[in-house]
Amino acid sequence: MNKYNFFKKIILFINLLLSKLFFKKSRLIRFPIDIRGKKYIDFGINLTTGKYCRIEANSEDKNQKAIIFGKNIEINDFVHITGFKKVIIEDNVLIASKVYISDTTHGNYSGNNQSNPDSIVNKRQLFHKPVRICRNVWIGESVSILPGVEIGENSIVGANSVVTKSFPCNVIIAGNPAKIIKRYNFKTNKWERTNDKGDFINE
Repeated sequence: MNKYNFFKKIILFINLLLSKLFFKKSRLIRFPIDIRGKKYIDFGINLTTGKYCRIEANSEDKNQKAIIFGKNIEINDFVHITGFKKVIIEDNVLIASKVYISDTTHGNYSGNNQSNPDSIVNKRQLFHKPVRICRNVWIGESVSILPGVEIGENSIVGANSVVTKSFPCNVIIAGNPAKIIKRYNFKTNKWERTNDKGDFINE
C-alpha cells in the first residue's frame, strides 16, 4: 500500500528540494525545522529528520563543531538536540520522536561549586559534559539523554527512559534512571536478561 497520498507526495518533493538546496549532503530534511548555530553543526552524510526538530549549537572555539552527525542517521519528529561543548552521534543511529539530547545544564548540582537554589535559573552558569551516541544505537520514543553520557554501539534505549550515566555496547537499557535490563549473549545469540550487575540471570 502506498503510504503517501498526492498531497503528501507534493510535500515530500518540496522537502527533498529544500534539503538539497540547504543541506546538500543530507538525505531528507523535513520542514519546518529549527536550526540554531548552523556553523557549529556538522550534518554528516545522508541525514534524515522528521518535522519540528530543534537542533541548536554553540561553541567557545569558533572553529570547532559542537554537534557532529555521522552517516545514515535517522531522526524522527520533535527531536531536540543541544550541543555547546560536544555532542557526537555516530553512523546508523536511529532516533524516535520526542527525544531530548543535551550536553549542557543551567547550573551545577553535584560536586564542588554547586548552584544556589535562590539564583535565577536562566542566569546560572552553563556546565557542559560531552555526549556520544555510538554507531548503530536505537533510541526509543520520548527518551532524555543527559550531559556526560556515552551509549555504546549496537545498544537500545527503551521508550521514556532518562539516561543519566554511560552504558556499554550491546545492551538494552530502560527506566528512570535507565539501567541495563538485557545484554546480547554471543554464546547463545540472544538478548538475555541481566541482574543489577549486568550478569546474565540464567548463568
